[in-house]
Amino acid sequence: MKLISLNTGRPREVEWNGGTVLTSIWKNPREGRLRVTSLNIDGDQQSDLSVHGGRDKAVYVYPSEHYEFWRRELPRADLPWGAFGENLTSQGLLETEVAIGDRIQVGSAEFVVTQPRQPCFKLGIRFGRDDMIKRFLLSGRSGFYVAVVQEGELAAGDSIAFTHRAVSSLSVSVIVDLRTGDERKADLLRRAVELPELSGGWREHFRKRLAEQGGTIA
Repeated sequence: MKLISLNTGRPREVEWNGGTVLTSIWKNPREGRLRVTSLNIDGDQQSDLSVHGGRDKAVYVYPSEHYEFWRRELPRADLPWGAFGENLTSQGLLETEVAIGDRIQVGSAEFVVTQPRQPCFKLGIRFGRDDMIKRFLLSGRSGFYVAVVQEGELAAGDSIAFTHRAVSSLSVSVIVDLRTGDERKADLLRRAVELPELSGGWREHFRKRLAEQGGTIA
């Protein structure tokens, strides 16, 4: 497993649907080693802290393996590393195999997996497509956010290693399916609510779903 590309971006204003939107979804690959702090990577800045960033979503990871799928889906799109707004373009970290609470080390920095990505309308702005959010969700290729456990430095080409596996947790893919599906899955909802590393907003969503189904938390 390794870090294919390290990407950062700062806020920019773009025209969209007759108005102006501030977004940081445009990320550019960076050379050399960059410092990772508790809230972001040097040279990176979130635009709207009410929905992006914070400790639970300090860094966004997206598997490089998904790019071939998107090249087939969007043959006219320009897809450099970082095209999905990710900070870390990874190799060997798929959503089906990575669980909430897993810890990974890249360079001298350590991270913990906290939640899948829930795309907002700015993904549509990035690709100039109103259907991009729907396409992204249906693809099952969400990527995931991580919180910074240990600040450090990292660079493209660094190896990625698990430092802890949350063996009793749920995979990122299962969490995505649980949020987007309509099935009554009280057992899975209960397990999700009880995951301490899962971001608070996601736990609250699942707690409400569980309550609506008449379920209880042990």
